[in-house]
Amino acid sequence: MDGRTKVAVIYYSATGITYQMALAAVEGAEQAGAEVRLRKVRELAPEEAIRSNSGWHAHQLETQDVMEVELDDLTWADVVIFGTPTRYGVMAAQLKQFIDTSGPLWSQGVLVNKVYAGFCSTATTHGGQEATLLSMFNVFYHWGGIVVTPGYVEPSQFIAGNPYGGSHTSNNGETAPDEVARTATALTARRAVQISTALRAGLAG
Repeated sequence: MDGRTKVAVIYYSATGITYQMALAAVEGAEQAGAEVRLRKVRELAPEEAIRSNSGWHAHQLETQDVMEVELDDLTWADVVIFGTPTRYGVMAAQLKQFIDTSGPLWSQGVLVNKVYAGFCSTATTHGGQEATLLSMFNVFYHWGGIVVTPGYVEPSQFIAGNPYGGSHTSNNGETAPDEVARTATALTARRAVQISTALRAGLAG
């Protein structure tokens, strides 16, 4: 087995809530010994819309040095973790647009047998968190991937309450991810690394 498990944390965030969760995923993956790339997807909204929202514009400036994701990041990774705000119970269009460019990799079988996981945020309580993660998993099934979730493997998950992935309610962007949300997101990432590392060792053997 060659080197450390490689993880791509790929996210979309408008005002920074999902970005903060992405940082927790990076931390969790690194704690599990992985080599990690943090990547944002390309913004699709027009500049005038972004500038009309001070939080959106400020976050764009805050993360201007975060590299945009490329298809090569999917090829490189052993583990892919997607993060998104919820849009009517599904992922944001910006993340979906990137996923829709993955057809060439899918057709070549490049995405098969990688480990996949996810996290999300919503503006309101519940707000489609589980629906968003479950719809995200549909992509992973089509790719022939192995979906890893946090389940209820640690006591903290009985507080977080979402067995599908890290999730957070931002109260319309007013509440940053708390320790519960960050812990659940980091756990999701750690488990994804652990399962991928074991899978890679098994395949190598």
